[in-house]
Amino acid sequence: MLSKEEIATGLVTEIVGKKLFVFDSIDSTNSCARALGDAGATEGAVVVADFQTDGRGRLGRSWVAEPGTSLLLSLLLRPAITLENAGLLALFASAAIARAIEHCIDRQVECKWPNDLLLQGKKFCGILIESAFQQSGLFYSVIGAGINVNQTELPPEISTRATSLARETGKTIDRLAVLQSVLTELDRMYAAVRRGDFNAAVSEWTRRCSMFGKAVVVQEHESTLSGIAARLHPDGGLVLTTDQGERTIYAGDVTFIA
Repeated sequence: MLSKEEIATGLVTEIVGKKLFVFDSIDSTNSCARALGDAGATEGAVVVADFQTDGRGRLGRSWVAEPGTSLLLSLLLRPAITLENAGLLALFASAAIARAIEHCIDRQVECKWPNDLLLQGKKFCGILIESAFQQSGLFYSVIGAGINVNQTELPPEISTRATSLARETGKTIDRLAVLQSVLTELDRMYAAVRRGDFNAAVSEWTRRCSMFGKAVVVQEHESTLSGIAARLHPDGGLVLTTDQGERTIYAGDVTFIA
């Protein structure tokens, strides 16, 4: 298990990770970070766990990882941004974590809309954004991330589309080094995002995304939409060119049409 002391040692950040909450096991790091947000905790608080009993992914899915194999973390932020820009936080988090992983392994990381990270076309990281709003605007946002680090075996039902850093490199990866790199890159990129400037984050994310111009199918629960992934909407949505014209979507699973 990672300790608060070893995470903090050598971590040089302005905001992210100044408060650390580290657990052997917890129901959900996002739930803990949201409770901190509701209680008025200062932004930059990070919740880390070795294991989650009730981890969540997008669209209400569960997130399961063997103890000690993944990085499971949530970050509390209170950026001065408009409600329209809140959707861009997923792109910021994806871009920052992608950069951090590349500092740790010699592999190119791809960003996939809306909030997945891929190695060789396989998912190794999922990001979940949960926000709270007040009449005046955004109260806080929690960025949750689950990063497959040292899994060597994956369930058969996902093994063809999921991976881990260890599976891609053939080596056991230092989880502490990866965590510190992630916190450092999030902090570095947040300096502009905190002021509402997403230009660098969106540019970084777009550079890492290969889906534009390709035929895709987007499924959200029981609804399915197909078209050409045209571009990002300024608010972070995905603009599709369909037979009925352009449509902007904000959630769903994207698969490429062969």
